[in-house]
Amino acid sequence: MKDKLTREEVLHVARLARINLTDEEIEKYQVQLKKLLDDVDKIKEVDLASDEELITPIDEETVLREDEAGEMLDPEEIMKNVPVSNGNFVEVPVMINE
Repeated sequence: MKDKLTREEVLHVARLARINLTDEEIEKYQVQLKKLLDDVDKIKEVDLASDEELITPIDEETVLREDEAGEMLDPEEIMKNVPVSNGNFVEVPVMINE
């Protein structure tokens, strides 16, 4: 069994992904993509009909505490610890660009 993909196979995958590869990257991916495909083949060999499914190796139940109402926090005290605010609002950096 071969230990790496052909140059043409790697270039075919690169075309499908619409990426350009250097010669060094092609050589690297010939080996890495072959290893990845071999691992996928191992997964395909698992007999799901007869092999027992393993969810977790130990039986553990999640213990949740009861919700308890507490005292309200003082808004003025909270705003003392906020680095940037606008009136009663806390300003945070934008995380998602549209």
